Amino acid sequence: MALLRRCLTVLLGISLLGAGTASTLAAAACLPGRAWLVRGAVLLQDPAAGAALTVPAEQAAAGAADVPQATPVPTPQPSPPEETPQSAAPAPAPTPQPEAAPLPSAAPELEDPGAIRAEHFEQGSGAGYITLDAGSVRNLTDHSDADLRAAIDTPSLPFAVEVDSSEPQVLILHTHATETYQTWPDLVYDPEFAARTRNTDLNMCAVGEQMARVLNAAGINTLHDATLHDSPSYTGSYDRSRATAQAYLEKYPSIKIVLDVHRDAIEDADGTRVKPLCTVDGEDTAQVMIIAGCGNGGSVPLPDWRLNLRFAAAWETTMESRTPGLTRPVMCAYRYYNQDLTTGSLLIEIGGHANTVAEAVRAGQYAAEALAVLLGGTLP
Repeated sequence: MALLRRCLTVLLGISLLGAGTASTLAAAACLPGRAWLVRGAVLLQDPAAGAALTVPAEQAAAGAADVPQATPVPTPQPSPPEETPQSAAPAPAPTPQPEAAPLPSAAPELEDPGAIRAEHFEQGSGAGYITLDAGSVRNLTDHSDADLRAAIDTPSLPFAVEVDSSEPQVLILHTHATETYQTWPDLVYDPEFAARTRNTDLNMCAVGEQMARVLNAAGINTLHDATLHDSPSYTGSYDRSRATAQAYLEKYPSIKIVLDVHRDAIEDADGTRVKPLCTVDGEDTAQVMIIAGCGNGGSVPLPDWRLNLRFAAAWETTMESRTPGLTRPVMCAYRYYNQDLTTGSLLIEIGGHANTVAEAVRAGQYAAEALAVLLGGTLP
């Protein structure tokens, strides 16, 4: 067999002597024993190239069979698209499985840790604030305090929620779902950590899940969407969360309230992170802040913003009445946040990036309990 291979190599080389190296390779590759034939053909055309040509060991060893297996050519795969919601309304999404084990419950050794301080944010009063029976609203608009007071003092909510309904009444979602918290109580943070994670046990989905659990137990049919609208791309998050909310509203027109649950990020000028904190039943709990957008007739198109503000003030009052110290003043400002979707659309900040996960989940529970009471639900 070895002698036959050498003879075939020489004959092929002579017959193709006038051809180019590429043509020689193509011809040789079609014949049995092509690994050796290719080398012989190239030697005759270009001795230097032939000497440099390497025959894989597994092909040389397969000389008796003379038919080595072809290496499959991988098919290029397209890059995964951004997580854009489908036009059809998604079913209530189960919380995705976390990617990794939770972070340590005690601060690790950090080479250059950042500092954290706790602060309890008080309610406001005087010019620029509307004082409620419990809690307050901070006026960051050009409207007078009296104008906001007139909207807030209307006695009823701008919608009616049906308790114990088989149809969803509330939707909870997260435009910035990957926002996360500290996992240790120590007042230091890792400056290398961006305070974002896809782990749904540690990000905003954990807070939203707790809020949905409380509301459903109280008879307020609530859906929780755990889509990571800010992953893989932060840009366009609000467009994606809007599409998700619209799909739910199309499928479930019974939904009256859309809550976009976030966390804040407060820092001092020197980089110290601030965690808004209160104590409830002896446990550290994050403070919460509702943001109610105000339309400006142009770039912020919220023609019914006074109705959303009315809802925000009622929820603020109930939270602060039931759990004194839980809330920071409602922020009424020229913000959009997709609050035109319903007259019950609000954004709520649960703590900040310096709070712990446990503090935030507790705050979400108390905020949801107050909402359930406001809507006529029954707490277990």
